[in-house]
Amino acid sequence: MGAGKSSVGKRVAKALGVPFTDTDRVIARAHGPIPGIFADRGEPAFRELEAEAVRAAVATGGVVSVGGGAVTHPDTRAALRGSRIVLLTVSPEAVAARIAGSDRPLLAQGGIDAWQTIADERAATYAELAHATFDTSRRPMSHVVRDVVAWVTEQQTGSDEGRTGSDQEHSGSDQEHTTGGTP
Repeated sequence: MGAGKSSVGKRVAKALGVPFTDTDRVIARAHGPIPGIFADRGEPAFRELEAEAVRAAVATGGVVSVGGGAVTHPDTRAALRGSRIVLLTVSPEAVAARIAGSDRPLLAQGGIDAWQTIADERAATYAELAHATFDTSRRPMSHVVRDVVAWVTEQQTGSDEGRTGSDQEHSGSDQEHTTGGTP
């Protein structure tokens, strides 16, 4: 939450010439505002909707921005297998201004302290899943985007070397996913 995954993801997709999907926006369009889903149906129901949105987005391809809590659901983690996963991190100091006044359901009762607790709880899962990590705390988004694009390009070039035929097609169709690494 607040790491800039939607902003960075959209710009990375544009630079790479691939589609961009923000799964939180997909969910909100189909089911209404996320705070309402949490209030009316609870977090487990939201995580099910999120896992479904992630599966569909991965099938579509391109850059997929997933909510920071998406990886807490086993179906979402399964859907992300085989994908390049970028973890965007942000420091508590930098995120405080970004989340001030937000309607994020898990921060409604606790603000930055709740954010830190959630970040600590998810840290091991993020570290396990991420193939690359980029901090967004004190860097212009354009620099973060440039670095992510360079990493993706390097991965695509490196994964295509020495491959032919269907192997090359598969590596070229790998998806790029961004997720806010600190809730």
